[in-house]
Amino acid sequence: MTDLTTDSGAVEWLGVRYKTILKPEETGGSMSIVDSWSPAGSGPPRHIHEEEDETFVVITGRCRVWIEGDESEIGPGETVFIQRGRNHTFKVTEDGPSRHLVILTPGGFEGFFTDMAEGRYRIPEDMPAITEAARRHNLTFTGPPLD
Repeated sequence: MTDLTTDSGAVEWLGVRYKTILKPEETGGSMSIVDSWSPAGSGPPRHIHEEEDETFVVITGRCRVWIEGDESEIGPGETVFIQRGRNHTFKVTEDGPSRHLVILTPGGFEGFFTDMAEGRYRIPEDMPAITEAARRHNLTFTGPPLD
């Protein structure tokens, strides 16, 4: 398996590395798959994907997953399905890092990660630009990351 910490095809944003391994152009737009490597303690703010269902598959490490107030911890080989329109987030446990796949149906959202990496956006300093990019990718931020 490719090492995302050294893979030149991956993009990095806020210490997380992302590589799209199945592009929507390869599936007629029906899905995309992003291979992600996230350091210990990392995780996005709470958010909602308006257009995409998300399947989150942990390969290595452990993550706390929060979906509309329900929290669980998942590890290697475990999967969580998050239906579009549901408020969610995750956080890599402190014994991380974690490698996980993000499967999006339909595809298209993966462009958000590229936009963030290219813009080198920072949180909270660049939240207006991040929020605008999120809007273009049908994403709404709803709250802070997990504590």
